Amino acid sequence: MIYGITLVLLSIVAVPSLVLSKKPNAKELLEKIEPYQGWIGLVFCIWGVWGIITGILNLGWLTKAPIWWVTLMAGSLVEAILGFMLGFGLMNRLFLGKNKDAQEKAAQLREKIAPKQGKIGVLGVLVGIWMIIASFLFSVV
Repeated sequence: MIYGITLVLLSIVAVPSLVLSKKPNAKELLEKIEPYQGWIGLVFCIWGVWGIITGILNLGWLTKAPIWWVTLMAGSLVEAILGFMLGFGLMNRLFLGKNKDAQEKAAQLREKIAPKQGKIGVLGVLVGIWMIIASFLFSVV
């Protein structure tokens, strides 16, 4: 359930235009979060990658709880992508600061994903809500 809640929150931070169209007074809250966006992205990217690794290491869940395994993998993948997009600037500065080739490759990857950020954010909200519901419906391994 915590994966679902955090995924919904991350998606809201990643797609502020979606939130602002529904609640115009949310702008102040989003502006308060903006300075920490890089760190939020870095943490969620790592958490998403960890979820993917957990899913791969627990392939046996496919026979015991296939819906939950697919849900975990989908949520973790969306979380890693949104985390990468939000934390790109910080990750670029921390990890790739001296390597120009790696910076260019990371920038190219970011340019490919950036136009899809809104769709991925909406997908993140939907998958996050499903993760919350699935944690109640199915016994989690």
